[in-house]
Amino acid sequence: MGNGVQESPGALTQGELRPVASSTGQAEGSKMGRNVLNTLLSGALAGAVAKTAVAPLDRTKIIFQVSSNRFSAKAAYRLIYRTYLSDGFLSLWRGNSATMVRVIPYAGIQFCSHEQYKRLLGGYCGSQGKALPPVPRFLAGSLAGTTAAMLTYPLDMVRARMAVTPKEMYSNILHVFVRISREEGLQTLYRGFTPTILGVIPYAGISFFTYETLKKVHADHTGRPHPNPAERLAFGACAGLLGQSASYPLDVVRRRMQTAGVTGHTYGSIAGTMRLIVREEGLVLGLYKGLSMNWVKGPIAVGISFTTFDLTQILWRQLQQRGFIQW
Repeated sequence: MGNGVQESPGALTQGELRPVASSTGQAEGSKMGRNVLNTLLSGALAGAVAKTAVAPLDRTKIIFQVSSNRFSAKAAYRLIYRTYLSDGFLSLWRGNSATMVRVIPYAGIQFCSHEQYKRLLGGYCGSQGKALPPVPRFLAGSLAGTTAAMLTYPLDMVRARMAVTPKEMYSNILHVFVRISREEGLQTLYRGFTPTILGVIPYAGISFFTYETLKKVHADHTGRPHPNPAERLAFGACAGLLGQSASYPLDVVRRRMQTAGVTGHTYGSIAGTMRLIVREEGLVLGLYKGLSMNWVKGPIAVGISFTTFDLTQILWRQLQQRGFIQW
């Protein structure tokens, strides 16, 4: 008072420490943690629903991809029908348990990392909270797919083996891991890894890019920020059609390399595998074998996947707003 300066009520006396304002940081961290968990669970559910819906078609496609038999819609129908007659209806979903073991973490990681990459790239490009520019939009999808594939690849290998072998050969998922490790070596679990990564870059990039772009165009032209479920399915179908068509030859190579141990073939490099397929089966009939089935299966699966993810996210937010979910 003698120096003319009035001490404010919140001023610190000598020796006191001002408490760190951590409440805001903790709230932000808690919110981010909830968002990560939300996207992980929503992505896992989306992948499980989509893959189960198309499992019989997916199994049939893999069987043709790893054989030298010519593909046709008639031959695919006969294979499905013979499988049903000889092994029963549920045999059409053989290998789906391995698919679920792989696709649940794969889809969860892919969708979750895509949201995180969008946030990071949005901050870098100055478009936080808005649609990313085209190149970062493609990059976010590619990085998300690559991240998921790298972390779950051995499960994809096991799923491919179970899809093309009789049920007497492998009794369960663990048996596949044990037998491959013992008879072919642990490195076999990563056979076909390179074509997988090379294929997932354009596949995931184009899929996410197309879906996000169509949603943006839709919002710009209709004034509605959110498309309805039917529109989401259509956008996802377009995304799946373009993404899978762009990366399909590498998908064939990947399956050949993954199943070489049970088909009696020896495949070394990606280029060598492609040359062998083209020489023995032709360019289109070899490297694009089963693509027409993928044009049926792929759009359905990707459309269901994107739609399920978006609707689950919307439902989750509504439950939080109404107090049904407290964390």
